[in-house]
Amino acid sequence: MNCIIIDDEAAARTIMTHLCSQVENLDVIEEFPNALSAMKFLRKNDIDLIFLDLHMPDFSGFDFIETLRNPPKIVLTTSDRNFAIEAFEYDCIVDYLLKPITLPRFLKSIEKVQKKEVTPSLKKEIAPSSSGVSAPEKEMYVNIDRRLVKIEFEHIYLIEAKGDYVLIKTEHKNYTVHSTLKKIVEKLPESLFLKVHRSYIININKIIDIEDNSVLIEKNVIPISRSNRPELMRRLNLL
Repeated sequence: MNCIIIDDEAAARTIMTHLCSQVENLDVIEEFPNALSAMKFLRKNDIDLIFLDLHMPDFSGFDFIETLRNPPKIVLTTSDRNFAIEAFEYDCIVDYLLKPITLPRFLKSIEKVQKKEVTPSLKKEIAPSSSGVSAPEKEMYVNIDRRLVKIEFEHIYLIEAKGDYVLIKTEHKNYTVHSTLKKIVEKLPESLFLKVHRSYIININKIIDIEDNSVLIEKNVIPISRSNRPELMRRLNLL
């Protein structure tokens, strides 16, 4: 059984590696100090089990799990007992280990892993067209001053809520439309756009930079809410 360890503390990773070495046929393939580097690894590699620290800077264990389309079995490792109930809402989470982890408790966890069958998450895959957007979804029409104005999706880089209106920013011109983000997002192709905050929808192809909890598009710094950050990270083509 192949596994990886994700923990921001080097000492904790060393302890977990040692515990794993006590189990026959349990091989630690790699260890990571943060969730982002593990995400890059998992894009190209399949593993059977993840030992995952719950609390890490900028990206919690739960955030990380939300980015996985078909998560393997996961054992959470933490010194915080307050999230045990929430943890078992995820089918992929097999056990909840409290630090410091003893060998007998670790071995009991491995027994649970060996018995657990994880049901793959069922998420609809969107088959991209050659242009990235299906033929019927290249543009939309908005009502401005009693005129229907065509806006091509690929030219939109940002949509911002402004009370009862939304501001649609494009490469050529900005449009103020009497609508809501909820109505707008229903018209947008999911392959291009993502709501990253209660007030913002972005074109992910227009992202210039991401830092902490914000994203740079053109000259606009857009906040990323914690609940939307996992989906954004999953959608990025990480190197």
